[in-house]
Amino acid sequence: MTNRSNLSLIIFTFFSLALGFAQNEQKAQPIFKDGEAQVVEAFSNPKDWLRHDLWVETTFDTDGDGKMDRMHVSVTRPKQTETEGLKLPVIYVSSPYFAGVAQGGRELFWNVQHELGEEVPGPIHPVVKRTGERPVISNSHLKTWVPRGYIVVHSSSPGTGLSQGSPTVGGDNESLAPKAVIDWLCGRVKGYTEPYGSETVEAYWSTGKVGMTGTSYNGTIPLAAATTGVDGLEAIIPIAPNTSYYHYYRSNGLVRSPGGYLGEDIDVLYDFIHSGDESKRAYNNAKVRDSILKNGMDRITGDYNDFWASRDYLNDMEPMKAALLMSHGFNDWNVMPEHSYRIYKKAKEMGIPSQIYYHQLGHGGPPPLTLMNKWFTRYLHGVQNGVENDPKAWIVREDDPMDQPTPYVDYPNPKANPVTLYLTSGAPKSGGLTTQKIAEQPNETLIDDYNFTGADLAKADISKNRLLYITPVLKNDIHISGVPTITIRLSSSKPAANLSVWLVALPWKDGKVNPTENIITRGWADPQNYKSITESTPLVPGKFYDLTFDLMPDDQIIKSGNQIGLMIFSSDQEFTLHPKPGTELTIDLNSTRLSLPIVGGTETYDNSVKK
Repeated sequence: MTNRSNLSLIIFTFFSLALGFAQNEQKAQPIFKDGEAQVVEAFSNPKDWLRHDLWVETTFDTDGDGKMDRMHVSVTRPKQTETEGLKLPVIYVSSPYFAGVAQGGRELFWNVQHELGEEVPGPIHPVVKRTGERPVISNSHLKTWVPRGYIVVHSSSPGTGLSQGSPTVGGDNESLAPKAVIDWLCGRVKGYTEPYGSETVEAYWSTGKVGMTGTSYNGTIPLAAATTGVDGLEAIIPIAPNTSYYHYYRSNGLVRSPGGYLGEDIDVLYDFIHSGDESKRAYNNAKVRDSILKNGMDRITGDYNDFWASRDYLNDMEPMKAALLMSHGFNDWNVMPEHSYRIYKKAKEMGIPSQIYYHQLGHGGPPPLTLMNKWFTRYLHGVQNGVENDPKAWIVREDDPMDQPTPYVDYPNPKANPVTLYLTSGAPKSGGLTTQKIAEQPNETLIDDYNFTGADLAKADISKNRLLYITPVLKNDIHISGVPTITIRLSSSKPAANLSVWLVALPWKDGKVNPTENIITRGWADPQNYKSITESTPLVPGKFYDLTFDLMPDDQIIKSGNQIGLMIFSSDQEFTLHPKPGTELTIDLNSTRLSLPIVGGTETYDNSVKK
């Protein structure tokens, strides 16, 4: 019995050791469930992550030192990419903000208190103090993606942090810099251990499949990289990206600031992010800010020109092939919702796999993690989860959580049709909006005064500083989906004037701005650009001109009991220049109309407002 017991123990021990050895030999791998990459315990301990940095050489020299600029790159990856030879796809984030930005007040911005077309001194140029230490550029996105089987890579954009070169705010180098990093991740270009050294480093742990994401400027860079058509960039998820610097700083020929940054312009943003090598800044400032930007930006006319065209990514999309998931807020008045829509629309026309996620709040706001996860799982890990066959549009309804969007076939809603609304007189109180064109309406006049906010004007029962036209009280909900368009026939008492248009839901709730209840959408235009946004012509006082332009895209349900109001005014305190009050704008009501995209079209609208 004793011998048999010993033999049994030996056999048991042998199989236990063999099983344990086999378990130890089992390598960690990404895990997928329901089409999404799952958190893997073996990848989840930050203490086990490997972190290192390097410099990737580009194809340009923008700081004038005679050497190709190198971009500072940092890598965070699971230890198994070293200990077990595991190769993983990459989530890549690039930014001009990682190493610090300018600090200061109103002196950093352009003065907006002047007449339209008047030259004024520029802002004070700050000196940016560089921050950050090697090897960490940023910790963003690590906790989300590394445990799910991705390597996360960060880089500072040209002329920021430890990246060489100069910022150009939308110039070609800001597209070619991330392209170079992707080329390095795919083994096509060299990376170096030091900014000026010759020792190379390879991305042997990369599968050559790269996805990019980021918010605002960090969301612009993925699109910039994608427009190069670089191989290996399989998918991008830009969040509230600036897709055209003209659309960011101008509107239909009008000099207009981004919301919250009155007086900002492209040179101000250059100064804000210029955190690179102090010894290179004087050259960069002279070459880029004080030459290229100064000569092209044109704060006098606000016209679209070759300079702005070169900083419009819609014009560069022909080589693009990366799958696209856009994200934006309908009440983002900084980087406005048109930025994402114009790119999404073009990508669909090109046959690029595309989806769009819109919410009802302001700047930023990524898609729900499940949408991002499925997108990257499909295009980086190659898991056939069918995400490309899912609904194209995901809209967060007004009172719903951000992670519970409603799926739609597409955006705009395919069931939306334009409803033409005509104006009936009522100034200085309010006139009406009707689907029936009235035979003859008198002209109505407003007086410009930037001292009143748009909210003040919308709430006022009587005002000489705006014209307001409202629908009857809605008996049923109205679903607006798409891009409203306005045609205005007007005259001005001066050769130049601001023109601002708000679409609002009334009554104004709680006596204050509620972005999901009161402001439906907005738009701005320069009447001097009545012919084209590339050509300004001084207005002949008293002469009438016709303008047609889009308001910002929207998808909003206006509840029953509200009224839809069209407000026309001149200077918008939060967005436009502030000329001396007193300019008069006269509106020809007979030739002015609003086209509103409504789900169900005219029949649905008529049923909602009929008595």
